Amino acid sequence: VLDFGSQYAQLIARRVREQHVYCEIVRHDISVEQIRSHRPRGLILSGGPSSVYAQGAPRCDPAIFQMGIPVLGICYGMQLACDALGGKVSSVPSREYGHARCRIVSRGDLLIGLPDEIDVWMSHGDRVVELPPAFKLMASTDAAPIAGMADDERGYYGVQFHPESFLTDCGHELLRRFLNKSIAP
Repeated sequence: VLDFGSQYAQLIARRVREQHVYCEIVRHDISVEQIRSHRPRGLILSGGPSSVYAQGAPRCDPAIFQMGIPVLGICYGMQLACDALGGKVSSVPSREYGHARCRIVSRGDLLIGLPDEIDVWMSHGDRVVELPPAFKLMASTDAAPIAGMADDERGYYGVQFHPESFLTDCGHELLRRFLNKSIAP
C-alpha cells in the first residue's frame, strides 16, 4: 500500500491482511527499484487529503505503471492514477463526505456478481472527469459520474469510494477480487 496521507491507509492494510494476504504500507515516494526489491504482486494507492493538480501534491514514481503488476487506486489514488495515465481530474463544487448510492455501469473483473447498486463511503474534494485511454467506466454516483474505472487488460483499477470501509457494501468483495487478480500466477 503506497500511503498518500490517507486516514484509511492502516485500514486498507488491515482489510488486505484479513484476506490472508501479506501487505506492507510504504511511503508514496518510494522508488520503483525499492518497490521491486519487495517483489509485490500488486499495489494499492491509498487516498489522501491533497489535490493531484496542486503544487507539491504527493506523487509516486509513474514507472509503477510499467511494472506489469495490478494497481488499485482508492480515492486520491484513483485520481493520481488517472492523472498519470492521461485522464483528467478537477475539483468538485463542494467536498463529498458520507454515504452515496453507487450504480454499477460495467462489471469487469472487480465487480462481477455485485448488485446493480451499492451504498458506498465517499470522502473527496476532487473527481475524475475524463478517463485515461483504454479505461472503461465501472461505477457512477450522482456527485462522481466516474466513481470507478478499469483497464482489465493491464489490471489497473480505480474507485472514488472507500472499499476498505465497512460503510461500503461489498467493499471486501471488491478488495478480494483485486487481491485474487494480484496473487494469481
